[in-house]
Amino acid sequence: MEKPLLLYVFLFYWHFLNALFTVEAPQSLYIVEYGKNVTMECTFPVNGKLKFRDLSVSWEKKDELKKQVYSLLKGEEDFKSQHSDFKGRIKLLKENLNLGQSLLQISDVKLRDAGFYHCVIGYGGADYKTISLKVKAPYRTITQGVVSTGDDEWKLTCQSEGYPQAEVIWQNREYEDLTDKANTSYETGSDQLYRVTSTLTIKSKIDEIFYCVFWNKELKENTSAILHIADSADGVLWTDSRRFVGAILIVTAFFGSVLLFMLCIRKARADQDNRTHMASSSIAKLSKDKDTRDCRDASSEELKYMQIEKT
Repeated sequence: MEKPLLLYVFLFYWHFLNALFTVEAPQSLYIVEYGKNVTMECTFPVNGKLKFRDLSVSWEKKDELKKQVYSLLKGEEDFKSQHSDFKGRIKLLKENLNLGQSLLQISDVKLRDAGFYHCVIGYGGADYKTISLKVKAPYRTITQGVVSTGDDEWKLTCQSEGYPQAEVIWQNREYEDLTDKANTSYETGSDQLYRVTSTLTIKSKIDEIFYCVFWNKELKENTSAILHIADSADGVLWTDSRRFVGAILIVTAFFGSVLLFMLCIRKARADQDNRTHMASSSIAKLSKDKDTRDCRDASSEELKYMQIEKT
């Protein structure tokens, strides 16, 4: 009779202790941009100085299959069971464990990192909380192209990468919708980003402008670009052609510097020749003056001698 009673008392207090030990998530949803870092947090009671050998921390990602993100067992890190998706990108800020904070840092966030995570803590009791991570990739950079196809017809192109899939809207200077006249294609790269290319072929006069807008409905974000139709003699006016112009300017500056350097050398040589000529002239003049003084001295001595002879 005593053993069942003791077992009942043990189980009662065990559930009671677990009820006192609760894990909390100050933030249940994190939204991070593709390629950035994110730090997710859950908290647990420490009640005095933390005993690392009694602490176990586990972060798991709930996909179709459970993926081990990070594991700390009885104060020792265990990377053997870590899923390959997270190799080299996970860090637990252990200095915060003393404060009852389990801070998991994921660096260089990928699209596949999005999902639900379980923060599991074992320390006297055991509990867990679920945290959601969303990853976004705004269509920030738009590559533009303006190509003349002849007869006042132009092919306008906008291309960008992002996630989720975006809609491309075309407008003219008066903001009239031209989207129905455009052809938009979607590709998915190895990084799971959508590569969206949209082309609008339209007749237009010179000095007209058009807008392409990448509208990310899910994120409620949009990015736009302005395409300017310049002189048809320009032919292809890709935005990237600025690099070509920049290269020409660099080459021109280089040759200009070389020419300036050569002119400076030539001027320096000319100055040196002038200084050499002036020095030679000065030496010749000094020599001539010396000869003149010698002649004068000689004439004076001869005159004295003649006077003595006469006497």
